[in-house]
Amino acid sequence: MKIMNTIIIALLLSITGVMADELSDAYKKEYTFLKAQKNELTKRVKIDKTEQDKEIAKAKKRVAALQNTYVNLSEDLQNRQIRIEKATKTLDDKSSNKEIIASVIIQAKASLEEYGITLNENDTASQTELMTQAFDSGVTLYSTLSSLTHEKGKFYLLDGSTAKGDIVKVGNIAAYGLSSKASGSLAPAGNGEYKIWNQPSAADARALAAETMNKDLNIFVYENLDKEVEYTKEKTLEDTLEGGGTIGYIILGLGVLGLLLLLIRVFLLLKAGSNVNKISQIVVEKVENGKADEALEAVKDFQGASARVIKATLRNIKKDREHIEDIVMENILNENSTIDRFGNFVLVLAAVAPLLGLLGTVTGMIATFDIITTHGTGDPKLLSGGISEALVTTMLGLVVAIPLLLLGNLLSGWAQNIKDSMEQSALRIVNLFEKHNA
Repeated sequence: MKIMNTIIIALLLSITGVMADELSDAYKKEYTFLKAQKNELTKRVKIDKTEQDKEIAKAKKRVAALQNTYVNLSEDLQNRQIRIEKATKTLDDKSSNKEIIASVIIQAKASLEEYGITLNENDTASQTELMTQAFDSGVTLYSTLSSLTHEKGKFYLLDGSTAKGDIVKVGNIAAYGLSSKASGSLAPAGNGEYKIWNQPSAADARALAAETMNKDLNIFVYENLDKEVEYTKEKTLEDTLEGGGTIGYIILGLGVLGLLLLLIRVFLLLKAGSNVNKISQIVVEKVENGKADEALEAVKDFQGASARVIKATLRNIKKDREHIEDIVMENILNENSTIDRFGNFVLVLAAVAPLLGLLGTVTGMIATFDIITTHGTGDPKLLSGGISEALVTTMLGLVVAIPLLLLGNLLSGWAQNIKDSMEQSALRIVNLFEKHNA
């Protein structure tokens, strides 16, 4: 049995060795084939990569060329856009200039027609020709209007009568008249006629008639002769007051009343404070000399608030001090009605005057707006009444208030000084009396 196993094992081993040799040969052949394929593929990869690199290089060149072409086309497009914008602007400027020229021609026609000058407009006339005509006509008209012209004519005098003579025109803005009756600057009288101006200008008229020029020229410049102008008039105080209306007269009346009360107040203060130093000196001398009983008799003929206070002090000088001081203060308070008379009322007038001025301002502006609502703003003269009332009343209110307020406060200070002086004099007399009778 063991021999059989040994034989079988030996056969297996021989068979296995033969198969191993065959497998080894087969693997070597396959390895050689695969290695040959690998080398072939490696060569093909190298060849393909070389070709691919060449294609990429060519593509890059084409891209660079296309980029240069794009940049050149972009620059060309930008240049063309700039040229288009310039051409459009030039076209717009030409169109605008054409419209401006047409507008100027229309304005020139309208301006020249006012002086009877017309442009020769025909089918073949261009804008340039019309502009040339307008310019030439304007130059001629300017030369005419800037020169002196002489003509015969008539004009109205200040009394309404007419005078015939020479009229020297300064272009179309002013004129002077010379006649045997009167000479001077002329102003529009309406309907294309003249009237002599009420300002002295005869010398200027004669100088211009002789084609000479004075250093100072009194001239009336007008726009046209269709509307009459009023003579200039110097504004007087009466005109100013009339401009303030009813409220202005009320303010003026309050001012006169205030000044009258101030004068009365000054008179009362002069009377109240009169001789206070003289009375005090007489009484002091009597008291210092021990003749206090004779002091009252010495001042009995003096009048005024100060005299009455000192007399009351002397009549009660022998009473206790507290009682005497009460009597002095009582008498000073009694004199307050006289010393302060009209003082507060004057200050009230000073406060009311500007308020009335403000009221006049409001009523004047209301009147002005009523006129604007009815007649519009075409004629400034219609508005002058309300504006004058608004301004004049304010002015009058301040003119009245300022002096009344200033003088009223000054007189109030004066009154207070008189009261202080009375009190001081009375207490001085009491102190001296007590000193000499202590």
